[in-house]
Amino acid sequence: MTDPLAFVHDELRVLQDASLLRTVHALDSAQQPEVILNGRRVILLASNNYLGLAADERVVEAAAEAARRWGAGTGSARLISGGVRIHDELEGRLARLKRSEAALLFSSGYLANLGTISALVGRGDAIFSDELNHASIIDGARLSGAEVHIYRHADASHLADLLRTHPAPRRLVVTDAVFSMDGDLAPLRDLAEACEHHGAILMVDEAHATGVVGPDGRGAVAGAGLEGRVPVIMGTLSKALGAAGGFIAGSSALVSFLRNRARAFIFDTALPAPVAAAALAALDVLEAEPWRAGRARALATRLASGLSDAGFRVSEPAAAIVPVHIGETDAALAVSRALLGQGVLVPAIRPPSVPPGTARLRATVMATHEDAHVDAAVRAFAASRVGV
Repeated sequence: MTDPLAFVHDELRVLQDASLLRTVHALDSAQQPEVILNGRRVILLASNNYLGLAADERVVEAAAEAARRWGAGTGSARLISGGVRIHDELEGRLARLKRSEAALLFSSGYLANLGTISALVGRGDAIFSDELNHASIIDGARLSGAEVHIYRHADASHLADLLRTHPAPRRLVVTDAVFSMDGDLAPLRDLAEACEHHGAILMVDEAHATGVVGPDGRGAVAGAGLEGRVPVIMGTLSKALGAAGGFIAGSSALVSFLRNRARAFIFDTALPAPVAAAALAALDVLEAEPWRAGRARALATRLASGLSDAGFRVSEPAAAIVPVHIGETDAALAVSRALLGQGVLVPAIRPPSVPPGTARLRATVMATHEDAHVDAAVRAFAASRVGV
């Protein structure tokens, strides 16, 4: 009998031959500056836990208390019976963080982008997307059925040209605030002006900006002085806030619309109460300890400076992401393996996450790292220049 899944084995061989086959690191400890991997303690420079809150005792205890009160799971979508009071409280806090009228929770940032983009535009409409946007934005655009136009990375002039020449009933411009693989910041003021001039909707993905940049960690939109001028703001709870889930912040009308039109909200089981409680506790810490955002950015700058001095090609970080540009996939994998051998976990980022020929190591810091962690990582990098 012919194996109907024979193609799977063929595809795996293709990935293996191209050095693109991926495996999963299984940690034996929480997301902290040092973790246990395969029985060894290693420095973790690969987590989006930017403020170091995922294992913070206050955040963990809040989640545990919520589990005892509301249970581990919610049992259904919020429009059925899955909503609990803590969801409303968290949405209110997120709206205040973003200085918006309202916010809506999703089970992940990925679903927030999919659900929102596909609800706002459809067939006959147009989406204008930065060429380096996250996969969740790309997939949301595809799912919407709208015509998709790609503008050059962080190029507001190119965006304006596209908006000028592509009319549509609804036009949605979507950009990351901090780009996940390059660590740079979108030119939000210029993008906002282009959208306002041409009557387009601007949606900003603040996944890697919330909690790390802007006044009081409110994000890049706030940092650019654009609060009230960006109609749709997306954020996650799973990075700087140390929990899980995603959200959209905007007007009360927008949130009501998404509550009734975003399929990724309507048909998805509600965010578990312990996760929501953890995010609320993280917001408390963010307010009480504003030093964390500055500390994360300072450590990223320290790491980038040290790596540059060691001869690596790095960009000045806008937040907590420090991409170390290598080039070829095999060379990036070799450096990553050498680093792990010296007790530093930094994965190689390969196609399709980045374009061919631009493989890199994506190093990230937490506010809870010590200077000594960063300095040790720089020494490990310097000793790991295998084929670079």
